Amino acid sequence: MRMRPPSVPLITIDPYFSVWSAADRLTDNETVHWTGKPNTMRGNVTVDGECYRFMGRGESPAMRQTFLDVDAMSTEYRFTAAGIELTARFTTPLFPDDYYYLTRPVSYLELSYRSLDGRAHDVVAGIAVSEEICLDYRGSSEVETALYDNGGISTVRIGNKTQDVLAKRGDDIRIDWGYFYLSTAGQNAKTGVFTKEEDFIDKMPHGDSAEMTFVFAENALSENEGQLFTFAYDDIQSMVYFGKKLKSYWNREGSDILGEIAKAFSDYTFASIKAKAFSDRLFLDATRAGGEKYAEMLSLAYRQVCAAHKLVLDENGDILYISKECHSNGCAATVDVSYPSIPMFLLYNPELVRGMMRPVIKYARSSKWTFDFAPHDVGQYPHVNGQVYADNRLEGQMPVEECGNMLVMTAAEAVASKDVSFARENLDLLEAWVRYLIENGADPANQLCTDDFAGHMAHNCNLSLKAVMGIAGLGIIYNMLGEKEKAEEYTAKAKEMAADWAKRASNADGSYRLAFDSEGSFSMKYNIVWDKLFDTGIMAKEVIASELASNLSRINKYGMPLDNRAGYTKSDWLVWTATLAERREDFERMTDPLWDAYNSSYSRCPMTDWYDTVTARQIGFRHRSVQGGLFIKLLDATGKMKV
Repeated sequence: MRMRPPSVPLITIDPYFSVWSAADRLTDNETVHWTGKPNTMRGNVTVDGECYRFMGRGESPAMRQTFLDVDAMSTEYRFTAAGIELTARFTTPLFPDDYYYLTRPVSYLELSYRSLDGRAHDVVAGIAVSEEICLDYRGSSEVETALYDNGGISTVRIGNKTQDVLAKRGDDIRIDWGYFYLSTAGQNAKTGVFTKEEDFIDKMPHGDSAEMTFVFAENALSENEGQLFTFAYDDIQSMVYFGKKLKSYWNREGSDILGEIAKAFSDYTFASIKAKAFSDRLFLDATRAGGEKYAEMLSLAYRQVCAAHKLVLDENGDILYISKECHSNGCAATVDVSYPSIPMFLLYNPELVRGMMRPVIKYARSSKWTFDFAPHDVGQYPHVNGQVYADNRLEGQMPVEECGNMLVMTAAEAVASKDVSFARENLDLLEAWVRYLIENGADPANQLCTDDFAGHMAHNCNLSLKAVMGIAGLGIIYNMLGEKEKAEEYTAKAKEMAADWAKRASNADGSYRLAFDSEGSFSMKYNIVWDKLFDTGIMAKEVIASELASNLSRINKYGMPLDNRAGYTKSDWLVWTATLAERREDFERMTDPLWDAYNSSYSRCPMTDWYDTVTARQIGFRHRSVQGGLFIKLLDATGKMKV
């Protein structure tokens, strides 16, 4: 990867079990949770009795980092010192069509070395993980530890002594229930616990970290042979769903975490080969669709998007794929966060899109939801008990936004899976939401859209386009159901609204406005991209071409602004807007600056989707599932969304 990642993924399982390196070199700083709070892991090797570090801080000398590469499922570092080259490969095999691997909370680190000086060397590797992995903050509670001999696998466990499972909800919090497990295997394997720096093979820095409890694992390395370490987390229960605690998919029938760790050791070769094949195919396909820089952004985004979700089963055994609205308000199953994320899942497993919508449908059918439009969210992670945004009051809702989102998502899932059963089961809600859009979507009243950070707005042109595509979405659904008359009715209505939109939104220079009553304004018209993907012909092609030409004239150093009100932009909407381009070079003109922003930004956090187009500085948001929206160009290139 030529990009310098703003933050490097190491362990990426879910919104709680998440460890990153926010530095150019793995030894430059301590590892962190995606929130930026400490999640300290250390890595050291002794070479012929001399200790060096390759991960985290410490008093021993740092190995020289010579290589870093990130693909969709793995991160590989190489280091040199004392006549050897050490390779550290972190892998989380998140296969989108295999729910066992997508949810099994075990991540790998494979360590290997080769001699650079032709001499034989005695090499021992050690990994240490702090109590921060299982607490909200270091020292916030007393921890307890345990050691296991797991059939030749040496394992150490650490967890909060007070197990209040699923007691907390919110955004900037870390898990403080369940247990973390660090493991390695073989006759030289050793695991243990320490609270003082001299108890580990490297001297830890003095200060707060020396007062923490660490668990550690050590093992000898043989030249050119990989030695495996695993990181695992058993959260016991994963989600509160309308008052009921649910387990994750992997332990839905009571599977034991020690057994899963043993399986992970036995299937590492299979998992790593499959992960490499998936990552290579993603990179090749994305390069063909949008260029190498585009492919690098997708490779970096993939694990982040998956790890912003949790997969559980409902009482009927159906998939629930719950997103966390990371670094925003921690909402769960947020409709306008799921909507931009779906291109990645439409590509690889549309059933996961249904899993995003099921909680929304269930809540919309409940007596607690009293409105005639779709809800914004279904709780605050990990409690999915009902909307918390705007305190469930009419003020602050996003009615046109969420109705349009749910309709487009339902149509897109049906087209991608070639299965209209989910839509058929929920036609009554879809019909109600379309009626709302027909009555209120042509010229939306003062309300929020998904870009709610910009505040309320009346007469929002882009929001009106969402209404147009939501109505067209129901036309697609009825066409798939074989009800041609209804399909033609809704398609005709969408086309009528689109033609009227083009007249009322036009500027004299051929561009189209931010708001119908704001002459000379501009904004990204990302919602109309579904017209291209579906090939529905709702909007006249000359309108799209004229708007795109205007967009190309507004690009700053790090991208096109979201609209004329500020210099910031959104990565997902930028790529959606660029996907409207018919020429590959125009797409790259719009998206290469996004690559530049990630490559050069001093905001060292997992991929932000909200940043300044002049400085590349993060404005807000990190680690959000919306980066799944970057996959929309690749989705378009497959042609699988055409109806």
